[in-house]
Amino acid sequence: MFLYMLIYMAYQSSRWIPRSQRLKFQIVNAVFTVLVLAPQFYVLGRPKSSRYCRLPLLNNLSASIALSFIASGFSVVFTLIDPVPQSLWASYHVFGLLSCGHGLCTTILTLTAAACVKTTPELYYMSLILTVASIFSTGFFMVRGGLRLTNRLSVTDPNRNNER
Repeated sequence: MFLYMLIYMAYQSSRWIPRSQRLKFQIVNAVFTVLVLAPQFYVLGRPKSSRYCRLPLLNNLSASIALSFIASGFSVVFTLIDPVPQSLWASYHVFGLLSCGHGLCTTILTLTAAACVKTTPELYYMSLILTVASIFSTGFFMVRGGLRLTNRLSVTDPNRNNER
């Protein structure tokens, strides 16, 4: 869910900038895209990454790179379009489900790939970084969703006494 969170952060950050200035925000988008993709491509290109590892960490890294490209497209579109169409929001949330599934797979693969530290260290540590980022972002959205539900329940509770 790390990539889902990055798109969300880009969207929320771009709303602070006036519409006429949002094109300049694409420079920030490009910097974040490079910061996310460069380490993944570096690890993918390392000779040690192609060594044998019992688990498909290399395939998982390839999926992460593909999802990172999709996320960069979403962040560009979300920061330039105002208002964002409902169909685009729906596809963004489907991407969030894919990102959540990928984060879950990354976590499981990383936790079971302790033996791969010796054969493919860079690949294992990149997987570990992606796991930590996924856990952090999942926690972020769980807290955000809980606060949103709490706020919604307190506003719509019919038993609540609104008099003070």
